[in-house]
Amino acid sequence: MNKRVLVVDDNEVIRLIVRSALEMHTSYVVNEAVDGIDALEKADTLNPDLVVMDLSMPRMSGLDASRTLKKAHPPTQVVLFTLHKDSVSDSDAHRAGVSAVVAKSDGLETLLHEVEQLLPVQ
Repeated sequence: MNKRVLVVDDNEVIRLIVRSALEMHTSYVVNEAVDGIDALEKADTLNPDLVVMDLSMPRMSGLDASRTLKKAHPPTQVVLFTLHKDSVSDSDAHRAGVSAVVAKSDGLETLLHEVEQLLPVQ
């Protein structure tokens, strides 16, 4: 069975780029959410294995959404993919259940590497 990934970002272009990269390089089933609240609602029905989550979003931040997501779906891995990597400490990310933090400036290759480390392609 293919692994499921949910890409969460309020920027439609970022969602499209990340989704396209994941679909080109993996066999994951990829879905999208526009913010933290949308992510939590979709996680309940999609049951993703991994969530690529932006940090700064309207309605609910990625850190708050990650914390809530991990309580409801403990096995789900979360990777924060953010422009603001310096604004989240490792301890805050860890407490929220985040497995990895990747700066958007580090590029898609870094993100794909982290995702594949947490969710190996079979």
